[in-house]
Amino acid sequence: MFASGQKSTGTEYTATVAFLVVAFIFSPAILLFLRPVGYLSVSLAVACSALCVVLAWVNWKKSSQLSIPSIASEKAAK
Repeated sequence: MFASGQKSTGTEYTATVAFLVVAFIFSPAILLFLRPVGYLSVSLAVACSALCVVLAWVNWKKSSQLSIPSIASEKAAK
């Protein structure tokens, strides 16, 4: 994955953080601005938040699994 002199910049988790921001900040904010608040808008906001949380979790798992072998190989090299 990385050459021996390269280090990860941590950009793998940018999408994860973006999904969580949408789930916990933007979806509730949009819900507050929608008037009148009905069952349809609440259920749509909850569904969007749940989808974003699931996508963030999947992205985090994928990114963390990619970086674990590089950490293990660094420890083995020392």
